[in-house]
Amino acid sequence: MAEHLLDKLMRLDESRANLPGEHWLAFAAGVGLWVATRRHPSVAVRVLASVAGTLLVARAATGHEVPPLLARLPFARRPSRASDLIG
Repeated sequence: MAEHLLDKLMRLDESRANLPGEHWLAFAAGVGLWVATRRHPSVAVRVLASVAGTLLVARAATGHEVPPLLARLPFARRPSRASDLIG
């Protein structure tokens, strides 16, 4: 059932038009969550913010019509290149 719901959500997302700057807003929100909660005293808040931030950054990198700079993130759906490797 969860798979069917996920498929429906993906089809709905692919059928709608992009908002201008949507990817950059999702990226900024994800990084903002990471930065805002990195020293929070609660471990649960830090973990949840890390997960939510990662999901937002992944969304920014994998949506349709991804800007070229965000397409270089490791979440992006593209073939890897040798220049992407570190070291």
